[in-house]
Amino acid sequence: MSRRLPLAEGGACRTVCARSLVRAGVDEETGEVLSQGVLVQRVGWCADLVAGMVGALISEHWNTADVEVLACGVDAGGRKLPSNAWMALRRLGWATAPEGVKVNDRIARMAQEQAGRALRSVKWRADVTAGVLATWPAEPRHRTHAEWEHVRASIPGGRHLPSSLIEGRTRQVVKFRAAHGRLPVDVFELEGVPKVPRMLLLAACDKQQATIERSETNRGRVLLRLQLPTRPDPRAYRDWTWVECPIILPPTVPPGAVLHLPTLRIAGGTVYADLAYSHPVPEARRAGHTVALGVDWGVNTLLSAGALRLDKDGRITALGAGAQFRAAGVLAEQHRLRRHSERLHAKADHYARLLGGRPDEHLTEQHEVLRSEIRLVSQRRQNLNNALAWAAARWAVDQAISARATVIYLEDLRSMEARGMGATLNTRLSQQVCGKISDRMRHLAAEHGVAVVTVPARNTSKHCPQCLSPLRHRKAPDKPTVAGWKWAICPNTSCGWQGDRDHGAWRRIAARGLTHQGKTVTDKTSEMLVRSVVDTLEAGAVVTPSTSNASRRDRSKTGPTRPRTSRPAPRRRRAPSPIRPHGRAGKRPEGHAPTDRTRLPRAAHRHQGVNTISTPTTAGHRPRGAALGAGFHLNAHATPPRWETIPETRSDSGSLS
Repeated sequence: MSRRLPLAEGGACRTVCARSLVRAGVDEETGEVLSQGVLVQRVGWCADLVAGMVGALISEHWNTADVEVLACGVDAGGRKLPSNAWMALRRLGWATAPEGVKVNDRIARMAQEQAGRALRSVKWRADVTAGVLATWPAEPRHRTHAEWEHVRASIPGGRHLPSSLIEGRTRQVVKFRAAHGRLPVDVFELEGVPKVPRMLLLAACDKQQATIERSETNRGRVLLRLQLPTRPDPRAYRDWTWVECPIILPPTVPPGAVLHLPTLRIAGGTVYADLAYSHPVPEARRAGHTVALGVDWGVNTLLSAGALRLDKDGRITALGAGAQFRAAGVLAEQHRLRRHSERLHAKADHYARLLGGRPDEHLTEQHEVLRSEIRLVSQRRQNLNNALAWAAARWAVDQAISARATVIYLEDLRSMEARGMGATLNTRLSQQVCGKISDRMRHLAAEHGVAVVTVPARNTSKHCPQCLSPLRHRKAPDKPTVAGWKWAICPNTSCGWQGDRDHGAWRRIAARGLTHQGKTVTDKTSEMLVRSVVDTLEAGAVVTPSTSNASRRDRSKTGPTRPRTSRPAPRRRRAPSPIRPHGRAGKRPEGHAPTDRTRLPRAAHRHQGVNTISTPTTAGHRPRGAALGAGFHLNAHATPPRWETIPETRSDSGSLS
């Protein structure tokens, strides 16, 4: 099948990966059906052979000199090295072969490709670590401004490097010095030889090792053919046979996508195929946007978003009042699991100290039980974070699609340091899944041609979105004299804007992105960002209030109040209910509850709407669980898209739906 993807004008090729389950296979030579256990065994034998070759290659060339040779991009003869890692290693003469077994050339290719990728990726970490070691400060945890400038100048491309990455490398060096009493020589001594994962990079092979074909009758199925060993130590080529593995594609793979050879992994006694595919998508632009979605991060309100429009005359106006993605219940469960994990780690460390290297069957058994429980809690936390990240990213992209926005502007929080806000809040800020949400947001937005751009986060919550004056933050709109952080009030009498702090922040983020479109760049990871704020452009990043404020209808009292009865009829029924007959015929009495049901369903008792959280109606009642109900979807509440043009008022107190 052809691997060339035809593209229309204004389109781009997008290559992504989808995970599939390989359940069984068929041995072509004998016709035997391989169960899942047998398939895992044979794939594991091949993965062990590749992992052994990868480990030997990395151990041999895990040093500064060899990594510099590979990173320079030319060989000894001055020729440019190929982009494929396995071809580059063969040009340099870096090869290895297992002793006592027989493997074909394609197995060696997979090992060289995996080792080459690992050696190429360590170059950037080596440069950062070398810059940190060369400018080691007197107080590593508190660098001065001059020391920060010095360390950034010593790192290639360190001018725009997030400070959190430099701080992370500094803490790693501090830990090494505390253990060994000296500074490490380089990153290769600091990290040591990395562990080699058990996987098969079939993308480095050709048809002599693996093929993949899509079914003509059912586009949701593919057939993967590859050679696998019949024994853990194959002695000849006859110990390798072709195996057919049918794979069911996930529904996210388009019918017309071009499939590539997958990467096979073994996890939990199952073979997974990371299937890469390419398909055409609209091209995301860096500039030329007129409608943008601004997204602000929060603690309890995880995301606050809204759309702005850039008119031809340069005016920026808001489209609607904005929306929020509230995940307080999920975040509460996340922090509960974090505290539980910390207690388990403390117990495991105490058992390790009690053992002290001496044999004790009872303590060893208890220690293993704790370690297994730690792994389960860690897996549960990871699954919860992944579910939350996908839900938040999907919500943000849906907001952009509903507003017909072509770009999403995020504030860059990679350099945020959670300090000085108390132990609890510092930990909560550090445990946010902002990085995962950003990655998944880029993944989902690329399908619709929506660009995702990060902008500097400086003063997005401090200044007024309409006049850029410093805001006064209060606890609530009905408590204008109580200091707090949730409600923002502009002290400028000619402006008078007030609203939720997060709603003001997304206005500032979107306006800053629209005015700095010409400064958008793409870094080496293909992510779009605005690196710095220009004062002249920032002066124009103001949101123009709606003109409907001046022509607001006068609601002053002009006459007597209409008399109302003190005992009105019920709102649902203005007439008395009919008498309930004795038989099964007749009308249903008042109310909406079924007459043949003695107990209402659980949802009716909870008073849970589609887009609102329930409020306990009984005194003393407290909902069980993180916030209410049970399950993920009952704890996450998102405001639905609502992008009709709403006249902007002087207060945003009604926007928190």
